[in-house]
Amino acid sequence: MAGVTDRDAVPFDLASMRKQYRAEGLSESDLAATPVEQFARWFKQAATEGGLFEPNAMVVSTADAEGRPSSRTVLLKHFDEQGFVFYTNYGSRKGRELHENPHVSLLFPWHPMARQVVVTGTARRTGRDETAGYFRTRPHGSQLGAWASAQSSVVAGREALDAAYAELAARYPEGERVPVPPHWGGFRVVPQTVEFWQGRENRLHDRLRYVARADGGWRVERLAP
Repeated sequence: MAGVTDRDAVPFDLASMRKQYRAEGLSESDLAATPVEQFARWFKQAATEGGLFEPNAMVVSTADAEGRPSSRTVLLKHFDEQGFVFYTNYGSRKGRELHENPHVSLLFPWHPMARQVVVTGTARRTGRDETAGYFRTRPHGSQLGAWASAQSSVVAGREALDAAYAELAARYPEGERVPVPPHWGGFRVVPQTVEFWQGRENRLHDRLRYVARADGGWRVERLAP
């Protein structure tokens, strides 16, 4: 019986799959004074020039109290000098893990631009006023979905999920004010490090990382690729 590692069983030769990255790099003199300013520059380019489907999509990696990691893609909804904000069900796996262990990593994989941004920091819940303000901007269906789904829990089938949504849609028809779920809200990730990764030729990538200083400022260090 052929093993899955046999070359004939693999439709592509993974070892030979590679792209040559750009010659233009990222130098220390190019960087903004703060990582959030630099992120804003790159995010604007990603949103307008990058050809990305969802430039605000990021991989959120958390770990439970025993250090077992998990990752998922989440949409960034706000960023400023205080941190990076996303919203979720607090009873979801990431919500539970962040309650046990607030250390988190965010990865923005802007592959078409040969760029990545990696944020490490700690997460804390946003205030209820901030959460409610964002919730009101969500489409009506998304507001209902926040109630209908007990995120990360096991469900009997799609029918049960659709039935829960239909019941809510009947209770809160379009135009009716949907209350903010008490189990749903935001997390603000306060950055401790922010790395800007620019792909370069010959795998000699540029990696510049901001590291938070005790005085509130930032130092920049270059990492070997």
